[in-house]
Amino acid sequence: MLLTTSNALGFPLLSLIVFLPLVGAGLLALLPKRQDGLIHATALFIAGLDLVLALVLFGSFDRGWADPATQSIQHGMRLGAGFQFADPERLPLNWLPGGISYQLGVDGISVVLVLLTALLGFLALLFSSLHVGHRVREYGIWMLILQTGMLGVFTALDLFLFYVFWEASLIPMIFLIAIWGGRERIYATFKFVLYTLAGSALMLVALVALGQLMGRPVCGSAPDCHPYHFFTLLAAPSLPLATQALLFGAFALAFAVKVPLFPFHSWLPDAHVQAPTAVSVILAGVLLKMGGYGLLRFCLPLFPKAAVAAAPAFLLLAVIGIWYGAWVAFAQTDMKKLVAYSSVSHMGIVILGIFSFNEQGLAGGALQMINHGLSTGALFLLVGMLYERAHSRQIADFGGLWQVMPRFSVVFLVVLFSSVGLPGTNGFVGEWLSLLGGFRANMLAGGLAAFGVVLGAAYMLWLYQRVFFGPVRGKSAGLPDLTGPEMLTLLPLVVLIFWIGIYPATILQPIQAAATEWLTYIDSAARLAAGG
Repeated sequence: MLLTTSNALGFPLLSLIVFLPLVGAGLLALLPKRQDGLIHATALFIAGLDLVLALVLFGSFDRGWADPATQSIQHGMRLGAGFQFADPERLPLNWLPGGISYQLGVDGISVVLVLLTALLGFLALLFSSLHVGHRVREYGIWMLILQTGMLGVFTALDLFLFYVFWEASLIPMIFLIAIWGGRERIYATFKFVLYTLAGSALMLVALVALGQLMGRPVCGSAPDCHPYHFFTLLAAPSLPLATQALLFGAFALAFAVKVPLFPFHSWLPDAHVQAPTAVSVILAGVLLKMGGYGLLRFCLPLFPKAAVAAAPAFLLLAVIGIWYGAWVAFAQTDMKKLVAYSSVSHMGIVILGIFSFNEQGLAGGALQMINHGLSTGALFLLVGMLYERAHSRQIADFGGLWQVMPRFSVVFLVVLFSSVGLPGTNGFVGEWLSLLGGFRANMLAGGLAAFGVVLGAAYMLWLYQRVFFGPVRGKSAGLPDLTGPEMLTLLPLVVLIFWIGIYPATILQPIQAAATEWLTYIDSAARLAAGG
């Protein structure tokens, strides 16, 4: 193993976090159908308990990496910021024949993604308890199953186990959009399925080939070796560049579809517009991050030569995505579709940071995934709250909301500032680091991306000016302001927007440690493979 694994608490906390929502889904299945209040309360309790456990995980995560005296060098990597809370702690559990194992673990990047998933899952169910009244039990079951799938993706250390969780998160999303979505929900569902399954099929083929080409030579005939385990693959000799390029391409395509990276993005606006509000929050806030996480966790360290060679292409696609998402957002008349296209632009910034291959960019890209989850999740909640009142998302139907809904207007403005990266908000820190990394990697790419960010601020301010200022018109008249439960739903996101903006070290510290470790390893592996 190239990284240490440890479990500071001595009990399977990660397994509990991952599978508690699945147990909760089973519990909901036993409840009577027409007890909507009890069903919502039970689902909220399970999600809330999972959030508490995720907070315990984050609070217990060892940040001892900051002290150089606690670190040692092994295989080109500093030990001390490795995977923690390994479950099982010592050896992976034999799960399926062929060396497929069960083991969970988190590093500084995945631990914050687990916390983000637990938080947004809880808030999505809190919003749903206020506005979902159709087939409530089935809705709660699918939401909790989805939570388990996403948490599993961010914690699995065996690639086959990762793939199982990856696909498991697809199934509940299909049902949530197809049953509780809008008028064109079936079309959006089929488009979502076709795009994601095409990428997943390639990843499965590459995964099997990877285990045979890299895992088997390391394992030999050892009965307790696991050829698909992440650590086993890291210890394997580097593959030739041509082979790496094929495997990298298959994995990267699956992850690029999920990000979504231009030009694999066209499923996203349809899925967002047709999905119910809470599902859009999860889709933008967590599901897209699975693609960025896959690139960080698997594509870069397992195929370092191919990843470095492909970096210019990814930087180009990132810049195109930033500009394209911003320009198309300008043309939207539906607020939800505008926010959806803004995600294409913002996730382009994430890709820019990741493929800059420097510490600032990689840490900024990972942090921007968290920031995008918070700000875009809040935007979808706000648009959903407005839709529940006016039954419209058309920009032209509103005006003068500042006079009618002052609390709503203030919260929307705060989230808008976060989305455009205003200093003092979380979005500024992630964007600044990603752009700085992009400038260091390629001055032209960094400059074009920076101008794309300015364009993003323009379309968001244009939206705010039309909907909130001017005389009260259209459907704005007489709309009630935010209620207490709605304020409670939005409060954690607003607090985190300012907390990360003012004191980013809380989240950035573990991310930066992991980014430094992986960059050290990738550089070492690339030089070793090149004969240096």
